[in-house]
Amino acid sequence: MSSILHRLTIDATPEHVQKLVATKEGIELWWTGQPVDGDDSIGGRIAVSFGDRTAATFEVAQQASERIVWRCVDGPSDWIDTTITFTFEPRPDGGTTLRFNHSGWQEETDLMYGCSTNWAAYLMSLKSGAEGRGFGAFPSGEISRWD
Repeated sequence: MSSILHRLTIDATPEHVQKLVATKEGIELWWTGQPVDGDDSIGGRIAVSFGDRTAATFEVAQQASERIVWRCVDGPSDWIDTTITFTFEPRPDGGTTLRFNHSGWQEETDLMYGCSTNWAAYLMSLKSGAEGRGFGAFPSGEISRWD
């Protein structure tokens, strides 16, 4: 199985970065650019939309100060049963090292390549917004189109 991996240094506290990833309101700021539906608590499901379509639904499998884990339960067939993990590590300077892992891809496809590119762009949106320089959520963050 394949994974998409990214590592970022963010000049914001782990608590601030974690809140942006853990809440529906935070996710819409850095990723979707529109409301996220569902329940963002452990065991809940969140549905992210882009434009006029629901792109994916995730079960919130773990939510702690140091880690958030989502399991894809609906969306593109290549995403079903993949896991997205965000790990927040405090830095000595007060910032955060964010490690991102989208794991469980059955094979490397064009969709995976495009998602890797877009994940990098949206994680940069998270970084920029957490640091107070503004977010670049969809559609401005989309680099590789799904169609």
